[in-house]
Amino acid sequence: MAAELRRLREISGLTRDDIAERTGINAATLYRIETAKVRPQQRTLVGLLDLYGVADPQRSEILALSRTADEQGWLRPYHADLPNEYTAYISFEAEARGVRNYESLFVPGLLQSEDYARAVIRGVLPMATPKEVDQRVQARVERQAVFEKEHPLELWAILDEAALRREVGGPGVMADQLNRLTKAAIDPHITLQVIPYATGAHPGMPGSFVLMDFPEAVDPSVVYIDSMAGDLFLEAEEDIRRYSQIFDHLRAQALSPNDSVALIGALVRETT
Repeated sequence: MAAELRRLREISGLTRDDIAERTGINAATLYRIETAKVRPQQRTLVGLLDLYGVADPQRSEILALSRTADEQGWLRPYHADLPNEYTAYISFEAEARGVRNYESLFVPGLLQSEDYARAVIRGVLPMATPKEVDQRVQARVERQAVFEKEHPLELWAILDEAALRREVGGPGVMADQLNRLTKAAIDPHITLQVIPYATGAHPGMPGSFVLMDFPEAVDPSVVYIDSMAGDLFLEAEEDIRRYSQIFDHLRAQALSPNDSVALIGALVRETT
């Protein structure tokens, strides 16, 4: 339902601020509706459908979706305690057909071992309580179920060599994580590349990002950026085009998948 409401708004050519001016629906509320964080009240949903000019049978289908929106399979009770943007990201990732992920400092979340994930979360969030750490670790591990679906997620991950050499959690945890990457690279739905130090400066140095593509052609791709200033979702065509071009440059500058696995294997031998 959230994806369809987002698509209808974009087809109408209206921004969230435009909707707020015309209907009185707060732009932040609309964002939460479109990211599946909240279910809209019936009158809010009807107002949006009226504004978008949606008629039957599509109108009835969306209203039916609203009545069953609490049955989302990806949602877990503890997700309510996670940041709004992160739960939105989880929902997008669960729907995505493909993910292109560049990481400069971490192993991608979808490829992290539980011990590595725990060490990362503790290090990045030193003020988090043990319960909060457990919740985030559980969410990260559960996200990896996207590879077990009937139509598994297609992941293309590019890592800077720095992400592989940073000893997160100690030598044992890191060696296990590196071994996990070599096994993941065998999966036909996962492509793994490494940008070696010898490459020098490259377009990914300003920071990590994720590009998500969806099964339906009408659903626009989304760029997700996680930074110290907060999480950011980008959907504008120019942003999608720019980050797609950056990813293509990174793919060209990275080692081939086979050479990348060979480099990871050499790093495993160094840590053991």
